[in-house]
Amino acid sequence: MLIAIALAVAQPAAVEVPPTGPILTAQIAARDAEFFRLFFEGCDPARVTTMLAPDFEMYHDKGGMVAHSAPPFIADYTRSCTERARPDAWRSRRVLVEASLHVEAIPGYGAIEEGDHDFYERKGDGPERKAGTAHFVQLWRLGADGWRLSRVFSYSHRAAE
Repeated sequence: MLIAIALAVAQPAAVEVPPTGPILTAQIAARDAEFFRLFFEGCDPARVTTMLAPDFEMYHDKGGMVAHSAPPFIADYTRSCTERARPDAWRSRRVLVEASLHVEAIPGYGAIEEGDHDFYERKGDGPERKAGTAHFVQLWRLGADGWRLSRVFSYSHRAAE
């Protein structure tokens, strides 16, 4: 009996994930937009930290396993913020291809987000150009503190035509 109680206490409470549909899609699309705007165009390591699960992982078809937990990922992000602050630095922007977005609920856990995204870049304040496109699958975890990005798979990167 004590073991059953201990296991029940140790297990996090199941979260109420909205069913697959427009409400869930809107929630994930909003969180996705906030995360990528901060990551590529902003510089707020404390805020980005609150958007990642502690066991965050990212896999990339060009860079391999980019992150195996949130702290080193945030450290790299912080360094890139410093580099982007230089007047002549390369700056990037990510745009979700909205028509490609697909979100599926994972009851009691969160959601899977899948789609395509375009990347734009410019040097300093120079003209922006489309640099490429890629496909992604992301796993979002819903907890008492909201949606957190848990896993990212970014692949099929191709240069802009």
